[in-house]
Amino acid sequence: MSIITISRGSYSRGKDVAEKLAKALDYECISREIILETSQTFNIPELKLVRAIHDAPTILDRFTSGKERFISFFRATLLTHLQRDNVVFHGLGSHFFLQQFPHVLKVRISANLEDRVREEMARENIPADEARMVLVNDDTERRKWSLQLFGQDPWNAQLYDMILHIGNMSVDEAVEIILHAVQQPCFKSTPECRRMMADEALSAQVEAALVKTFPKVMVDSGHGEVFVNVRGSRADEANITEKVHRLAEKVDGVKSIQVNIVPFMVED
Repeated sequence: MSIITISRGSYSRGKDVAEKLAKALDYECISREIILETSQTFNIPELKLVRAIHDAPTILDRFTSGKERFISFFRATLLTHLQRDNVVFHGLGSHFFLQQFPHVLKVRISANLEDRVREEMARENIPADEARMVLVNDDTERRKWSLQLFGQDPWNAQLYDMILHIGNMSVDEAVEIILHAVQQPCFKSTPECRRMMADEALSAQVEAALVKTFPKVMVDSGHGEVFVNVRGSRADEANITEKVHRLAEKVDGVKSIQVNIVPFMVED
């Protein structure tokens, strides 16, 4: 059992690679489904969630509830889903949420800009100059988003186990290379890996339950024991602790909760 993530730009053939790979492995292939599930679970309009995931920081900052809330909801849904194993997930910056899991094979797919331009021209029926401008702007905005939200450049090779360039290499050849890699022992799901994923998923679910009330909340968990760091006044500690318990206890799998109040920093 394994998990494979495919990071890709628009028109890079990454979607094709993911779908063929999932078929060859008889794995579930998911991408936009996570957005739909997040939208339904947390009662967020799908369009708003899509924009929170994809758009540039300047647009994200216009959301009154804050981008942290939307990303928190998406992360909770993603990690909960990935506990099932045997999944190929493509797009949506999943690699940023999964760096701590050694058994997840993280792949980046790239393609020549001019090949992408031809794809954009054909699909959108637009001239080459316009298609090129669209793709360059899209790449720039996605990079800004990654740097703003995670402090990470999506083209940082250290984020991935493998980077494949679709040019001379075909989609089928890329799939064969990934199929060989995923058979290696380091990418096999083990009981310890599944425990790590369960702990991280529970942390994400509790964070999602708390983030609307406590936007800067940080959550960790282990074996059902949940540790919450939340900003607040020491004078209001009892009230804050009661609110955290009331919200977090609704999450399945929570056995105990410890709350740490982090005092607000007041500048002189």
